[in-house]
Amino acid sequence: MQFYTRKRRNLFVNVVSLIDILAILLIFFIVTTTFRKKQPQVQINLPESKEAETSPAPSTEPVVLRVKNSDQISLDDKPVALDQLAYAIQSAREDHPKRSIALQADREAPFGVVVKVLDALKQAGIQDVPAFTQPEPGKP
Repeated sequence: MQFYTRKRRNLFVNVVSLIDILAILLIFFIVTTTFRKKQPQVQINLPESKEAETSPAPSTEPVVLRVKNSDQISLDDKPVALDQLAYAIQSAREDHPKRSIALQADREAPFGVVVKVLDALKQAGIQDVPAFTQPEPGKP
């Protein structure tokens, strides 16, 4: 007696289309991470100035000191307490001696806090600190 035997097929997974999809996803992730801008942790509204001058772009990006209020002070997007600010500035200068320090103070930041920040900068040995402003509307 003869039994019918099925021929076994070799299992085959077509990976060509999977490789295409993987390549497209890889290109997508590379492009989206390359063009993503660094967002600061503290959002501030810069004051407007009529007499502010735009300076040429420095060769290195400065260490940015952002002041929102007495509770929200950050040095290079790292939160810093006001009483520890002078020490943090000194250590940032030691870590990156070629980078300058620039101040970004919010429009609504209390003047007393800005003065304390400027005192901490002088205490850390920094004399000349550029400040970020935005031009008034209508001025290029």
